[in-house]
Amino acid sequence: MAFFIHFKDPNSEEMIRYLSSIPKCPGTCFFMDINRSTDMKYLGGLTDWGRKLNNTFNFLSLLNDFPEYIVKGIGDEIMLFIPDDVLKTKPAINSYYMLLEEIYATLYNIRHYPVEDTFLACKVAIHYCTEVYNITYFEGANDYYGSDIDLTARLMTKCLENRIVISEKFLNKVRNDLKSHGLAENTGCLKNISEPFLENFKGVPMSTKYRIIDVE
Repeated sequence: MAFFIHFKDPNSEEMIRYLSSIPKCPGTCFFMDINRSTDMKYLGGLTDWGRKLNNTFNFLSLLNDFPEYIVKGIGDEIMLFIPDDVLKTKPAINSYYMLLEEIYATLYNIRHYPVEDTFLACKVAIHYCTEVYNITYFEGANDYYGSDIDLTARLMTKCLENRIVISEKFLNKVRNDLKSHGLAENTGCLKNISEPFLENFKGVPMSTKYRIIDVE
């Protein structure tokens, strides 16, 4: 359960003590966006775009495996945060490599689905977060805040349709998984990974290294 922050005194010493006691919550953050969904709403009615959104959200299996960790939905973009201690307990998708492969497989299957006009193309940004806190400013809600959450959102600016953008930090976690299982670094979808890019994102004081995996 998220730590609820609600103090009416803006200079409350109790608030400072409370905030100081909140631990970090490391984990993996995903931003998923359904591409061209805004344009589609101007071209057809709810029976068209509503059906395709329904099909696409249902097909994103990661959302079905971690439904309680869907934190935010803004229009057709979703934020998902999976804490490390939760990931380790899952019977099937329980490693960073498996998270990546699951996302890749889903986008691949959507792109190559044999019946046209069933799904909408997606784009995804993934970052491994250490600077993040499970806090909320609204009672009863679950949420996560921190500089690494903001960085994941910045990575979305590098996303295109059928593309996965991953931070080097997340890639290192994936590579550790592969090494522990005696697998090569180019296993699975990593055979399609780009060379590293370096970007100075707005508001981020250091350069960020990231990679691209286009789903062909």
